[in-house]
Amino acid sequence: MNFSMTELIKSDTAVKNKINNIPQQSYILDNLMNLIVYCLQPIRDYIKKPMIITSGYRNERVNALVKGKSNSQHLKGEAVDFHITGLTINQIIELVKKSGVEYDQLINEYDKWVHISYSKGKNRKQPPFKIS
Repeated sequence: MNFSMTELIKSDTAVKNKINNIPQQSYILDNLMNLIVYCLQPIRDYIKKPMIITSGYRNERVNALVKGKSNSQHLKGEAVDFHITGLTINQIIELVKKSGVEYDQLINEYDKWVHISYSKGKNRKQPPFKIS
């Protein structure tokens, strides 16, 4: 396994503002584990390059500070933002699509990172789109 819970919970915003960003609900930990097992690790195995997680789980305070949406899947441990050194965001999205990995959302956010979400048993399989 190339991912850890610590990696998906770490938040520079939380540290800077002295906020405990450790999930208090067990379902969030379950969601994070599902995200790793069914989405992130299969993508990592397919692409064969490290994925740099820039944002994972966010509690309500952290989400508000980063101006996340009030219904963000980050709040439930169902989403991460990442990039891969040496690949453009569009290249990453194309590789994820080719990998056959199931996901809920796959978003190019500002050409800076990929937002990917996974909701076990409830994936909408939305076509990838871009936020500018």
